[in-house]
This record gives sequence, structure tokens and C-alpha cells, in this order.
Amino acid sequence: PQQQQQQQYGVQQQMTEQPQQAQQTQQQEVVTQAAAPTDQGKAQPIYVDTQHDDMVHDAQLDYYGTKLATSSSDRTVKIYDVSGNSYAPNATLTGHSGPIYQLSWSHPKYGTLLASASFDGSVLIHRESRQGEWILVKAFVGLHESSVNSVQFAPHEYGLVCVAGSSDGRVSVLTHGGESNGDDEWTVEYLNDTPLGVNAVSWAPYGVGKEGEDEQCEPLPPRLVTGGSDNGIRMWTKNASTGIWEQSVVESGDAHHKDWVRDVAWAPSIIPGMNVIASCSEDKTVIIWKQGGDGTADDDKKWSPKVLNTFEDPVWRVSWSITGNILAVSSGDANVTLWKEELDGVWSLVNQVEDAAEGAQGE
Repeated sequence: PQQQQQQQYGVQQQMTEQPQQAQQTQQQEVVTQAAAPTDQGKAQPIYVDTQHDDMVHDAQLDYYGTKLATSSSDRTVKIYDVSGNSYAPNATLTGHSGPIYQLSWSHPKYGTLLASASFDGSVLIHRESRQGEWILVKAFVGLHESSVNSVQFAPHEYGLVCVAGSSDGRVSVLTHGGESNGDDEWTVEYLNDTPLGVNAVSWAPYGVGKEGEDEQCEPLPPRLVTGGSDNGIRMWTKNASTGIWEQSVVESGDAHHKDWVRDVAWAPSIIPGMNVIASCSEDKTVIIWKQGGDGTADDDKKWSPKVLNTFEDPVWRVSWSITGNILAVSSGDANVTLWKEELDGVWSLVNQVEDAAEGAQGE
């Protein structure tokens, strides 16, 4: 699929500059779960015919679950209004000159903002001014020297901040000055991650912790996790005193990825003081990384990895439920599986979503 994509766009790039291509299928139909239950009390899937002219790379629901955005190799973003068990086209966004790999919605505190990351090395941010009318509020053209593979808005408590990971080995942190302060400008800060390329980024949830000698509860500094083509993950923390992003060492031990890390997802906080991250890889495994939560000072900073499961195909995406106790895993066999940790620490399969879109096409 990488060679086909390179021929299609007439580019001769290294394999690391197209880390998203191998994971895609030619399916142009998106399946989302309806919020409205049926007569049997079970929610039914909504089949969205995206009308994209090429493969779909990402699909994201907004904060309220009422807008769906999809991105494609046809260089467009399509937006739909979702209500109950139906949907309606809202808009088609253009502006990128290459495949669009990932999307991210901002918190509604900052309006209806949508960020898109593309193979063309840019990040575009659009805003819905009125229903169905979108304007380009910021174009980070040439943000990276290579493909931008991942983008995500930060928790709203940190302000209007967005992070992007690229095949050029860097992570860019995009910060808005704030209109309330009379500063409508954006600043860009780069983090040197891995020279082999960054495939995924994820923010830690906002939280508080005990700081200082009096152990007063203070907001935790912004934190990031990245996944790269060097088969590893990296943690980044913004120093509260200096404002500089610092990388922390992650010792994986026996449990580690043996191929490119395709996605990382920092779980919502459930237990105070505990951090949980999921990572997936082309080596067909999903690893759960845990830190702290047991009350012992010696283990507060040590990450403990554990293999959730070894699948039959490469694993492309992981996503946590809003409560942080269920993990959705999307693998190369066209299935989505749901996993939950039992009281004994063992992760068990609780549900499996078959390739519903393919089944609908067959009907």
C-alpha cells in the first residue's frame, strides 16, 4: 500500500515518511454507534457513506457526539451532523495538498475547532462560524519537513494548545496566545523525539498532585506520550519552573514492542496518582503501561509494561472509553475488540465488533 500511495502522488519518499499508509483499507464507509436505542434496547450502528474518492484514514466525533469528521487520501475532510440514528452532510473542507491522516476536535470552550494533519507536512485548523459554514483560522503550512501523522488538542485546562507528530522525527506544540489577552497569534515549539519518525501523540488528562514541602495539591504540568518508528514510546513533561519540555526515560524490560508503534492513548484518570497508557504496534501486540497509584514513593516514577494481548494481525489504533476502564483495539483483521481489566489485573475480551461496514455492503 505504501508503494501504491507513493506512485499515486508522484513522490519518492522514504518508508518512514508514510507511516500511516500500511494501516489503511479501501473502505470508504464509516460506522458509528447510534446514541438512540432501538425497540430492543440496543443501540444500532449508523452506516455513513462518506462519498470520499479514496481511502478513509480517520473518523472523529466531537465533544458532544453530534458532529462526525472524516479524512481521506482524496485530500478532503467531510463533516456530518449526527442525530439519533441518522446523519446529514454538513461541509467538505479542502486546503491540504496530500492525504489527511488524522483529525482532532477542540473542547467546545474554544468553539467548534477542527485540526487536520496531512502528508503535505502541514496542520490546518478550521472553525465553524455558522451552521455548515467553516473558515480556515490558521494554516501551519510547512510546519514539518515531512508527513504529519498525528494531531491532538490538549485538555482545555491548559489553554488552546495542539500537538502534532511527524515523520521528520519532531513533535510540534502549537499554542494560541488567547484572544482575551489581545494576542490572537500562535507560537510553535519543537521537541526532538526520534529521528526515525513519530507516528502517534497523546496528551495526558488534566490532573492535580501533591507538590512542594507542604504537599499542597497543585495542577500537574502538561504531559505527552509519543509512539515512533524506533519501536518505542517516549514521555514528555513541561517543567513548571522553566517552561521547557523534558523527556523522561521509559524502561520497558521484557515487555516492549518489536516493530513500529502505530498508536498511543493516555487513559482518563480513574485512580488518583495512577497513569495508564496503551500502545499498539505492527508487531501485533498491545501493551498497557502503568505508573504509580500504589502509594509507594519508590514506584511513583517507574513505568510497568504488560502485554494485553497478541493479535493475529498488526494493530493500528487504540482508544479509551470516556471512563477509562474499557479499551477499544482496531487491528488488521478488520475487527474492533473491547477489553477490560479484571480485579486480578488480567485483561479480558468483553466484546467484539465485526467488520460491520463490509457486512452492510454485502447486504
